[in-house]
Amino acid sequence: MKGLLGIKVGMTQLIDDDGVATPVTIVQAGPCVVTQVKTEESDGYNAIQVGFGEVKEKSLTRGQKGHLGLLPTDKKHPERKTIEGEAIPALRHLREFRMDDAAEYSIGQRLTVTEFEVGQSVDVTGKSKGKGYAGVVKRHHFAGGPKTHGQSDRHRAPGSIGATSTTARVFKGTRMAGRMGNERKTVQNLQVMRVDEERNLIAIKGPVPGTKGGLVMIRSAVKG
Repeated sequence: MKGLLGIKVGMTQLIDDDGVATPVTIVQAGPCVVTQVKTEESDGYNAIQVGFGEVKEKSLTRGQKGHLGLLPTDKKHPERKTIEGEAIPALRHLREFRMDDAAEYSIGQRLTVTEFEVGQSVDVTGKSKGKGYAGVVKRHHFAGGPKTHGQSDRHRAPGSIGATSTTARVFKGTRMAGRMGNERKTVQNLQVMRVDEERNLIAIKGPVPGTKGGLVMIRSAVKG
């Protein structure tokens, strides 16, 4: 399984030679840096940790700096993580991707959009747009109450939420009004339509979760 972190740029469309327009989402993915390699022997499973989004060192906590090897060498941090002799930059976002061939990666290795190819199926994870406080009609697609027979204020009401003496309570998880959106969501089996290595851009068919400028994770499709 391959994975990258990126920023959602927005949506557009690609038009083929037959004039068919395909909606796509443009993601600026990478370059990402491998900041940690986990194996069965050391951690019990195989995975790599990837960093994305350079920031100033003062924006990171001391623990984050130590993890990236940005602190002066001492007993707790005997070696500095480097990329071809240069220190790994301060990175804002760190995410982990499980993969069987994690041992083939090395700390400091750069990953780009060339990890994916046109036609490949991917899963994209991001934080959905926040809609604020919403009622049951908008949040859960309830039909609402009848609009006739004298009802004037129950058109978008949830109706009954429980029984009386049995069970004499409202079950946990009952769908009600509340905060809508702003949740981690994954859209599976999306197709890669175009890869632009020069500008670190990847075009993915259809919409992906999140707002423009939001962080997204692109991984090889689990069910593809």
